Amino acid sequence: MQLKAALAAAIEHLTANSVGSSRLNSETLMMFTLGCDRAYLYAHPERELTADEHNRFTGYIAERSTGKPAQYITGHQEFWGLDLLVSPAVLIPRPETEHIVETVLELAAGQQDLKIIDVGTGSGCIAIALASELTSAQIEAADISAEALEVARANAARLGFAERIRFHQVDLLAGFRAQRFDFIVSNPPYVSEAEPEKTQREVREFEPKVAVFGGPTGMEIYQRLVPQAYECLRDGGWLVMEIGFSIEEPVRALLKAWREVRTVNDLQGIPRVVAARK
Repeated sequence: MQLKAALAAAIEHLTANSVGSSRLNSETLMMFTLGCDRAYLYAHPERELTADEHNRFTGYIAERSTGKPAQYITGHQEFWGLDLLVSPAVLIPRPETEHIVETVLELAAGQQDLKIIDVGTGSGCIAIALASELTSAQIEAADISAEALEVARANAARLGFAERIRFHQVDLLAGFRAQRFDFIVSNPPYVSEAEPEKTQREVREFEPKVAVFGGPTGMEIYQRLVPQAYECLRDGGWLVMEIGFSIEEPVRALLKAWREVRTVNDLQGIPRVVAARK
C-alpha cells in the first residue's frame, strides 16, 4: 500500500473511533514507523510501504484507536526541547508544565549554586530541564514510584545529566527534613477522585493514577506538601507548583503564612503555576 493511502485509511479509522487530531496522530505514528520526519511524508506520498511497515503501522493505529496515547506507543515525548523517554509508568509531560521551569528560571536569575528538589519527578522532565539551564545547581528528584524513577534515571543518563541529578524513592519530602532548599518544585496529582470525568479518556484510562488523582478532593497532596515544603525551604526560598483548573484559590488558602505568593497563567490565560516565597 502507498504511504498516502495508508495515512488516509488511518485518519478515517481514528476519526471513526473518536480519536482527536486524527491526522496528527496518524502522521506521528507513520513517522515513528518509518523513522522519518514530516517533510518526508509530504515529499513521498507514493512510497510503497513494505509488508512489515504496513503491519507495524496498522498495529500502532489499532492501539491508538483504543485511546492509548501516541507517546506510550512511540515511547517518546518532547519537553523543553529535550527528547524524553516515556512509558505508562509516568505522566506524559505537557507543554503547560514548562511554565514551572520558566518560573524557576525567572526567580533564580543571577543566583549560583542553588539547591533544588523536584517532588513527584515522574519522567524527570522538570529536574532535567532545570539541570540543562542551571549548570551550577544541585538537583534532587523524588518520587514514590520505583517504576517512574527507572524512567527518570534513564532519561537523565541518555541526556547526559546522570551526574547532576540524584534520585530518591520517597513520599513527598520524607527524609529531607534536615535539608534546606532554595527551590522546591512539583507537578502534583490534582484531579479529584470523585470527578474522573473531568479528565480526558486517554488520561484516566492509560496514565498512572498515582500521578493524576490527588485524592477525594484533589487537594490532598497540596495539603501535605505545603507544610513539608515550608519546613524544608531556607528563608526566602520558593515553592513552585503546577495547579489544576479552578483550584488557584484553595491552593492560595494553604499559603497564607508565606511571605509572597504569585500566580502564573498559561498561554490560554488559565492559572497554571503558583509560586510562594517563605
